Amino acid sequence: MGKHHIGETSLKMLFSSAIRADVLALLLNNPDEKFYVREIANLIRKNPSGVKRELDNLEKMGILLSHRVANLRYFQANKMSPLFSELKNLIDKSLGLPGALKTIVRLAGAKGAFLYGPYADGEDVGSVDLFIIGASSNNIGTGLKELEEKFSKKINYTVIDESEYKNRKEKGDVDLEKLLSGKRITLIGRM
Repeated sequence: MGKHHIGETSLKMLFSSAIRADVLALLLNNPDEKFYVREIANLIRKNPSGVKRELDNLEKMGILLSHRVANLRYFQANKMSPLFSELKNLIDKSLGLPGALKTIVRLAGAKGAFLYGPYADGEDVGSVDLFIIGASSNNIGTGLKELEEKFSKKINYTVIDESEYKNRKEKGDVDLEKLLSGKRITLIGRM
């Protein structure tokens, strides 16, 4: 967790707001997606009023764009902003692969996700092992393919239904216990 934690902390210190750092990470890592305020607040698990304030500030700076559909205001990254590429690179470098994976699994609706295996042990290997709880595997494949290309790492992933995970955990499933007792990098949720 060391390198990931330091990068995330540095990013939040640089932007002086954890909300701003999380909003930028979400929107710049998904530049073609449009999100409404409450959706962003739910995805980054922050207070909607604080999220709205940061979205308004980032829009004033020209980093984000917004438009209304009915009574919802949608935000997305402004790819034409002169700061877009620089900020995206900064976020990628600060959060690295774990940060990018966190965004993808949250968007897929996962309840929990963690990295395990050699990568979690700190070894620089050509692949990453990812365990995801409660996400739709249909929603996750495309995002992971893009990350494989971007970070030049093969992402081996397992998706398990939340009820199956709870069942296996309660029954003391040997394979699951081995996985949970080993070194891992938690992306979201509590195991």
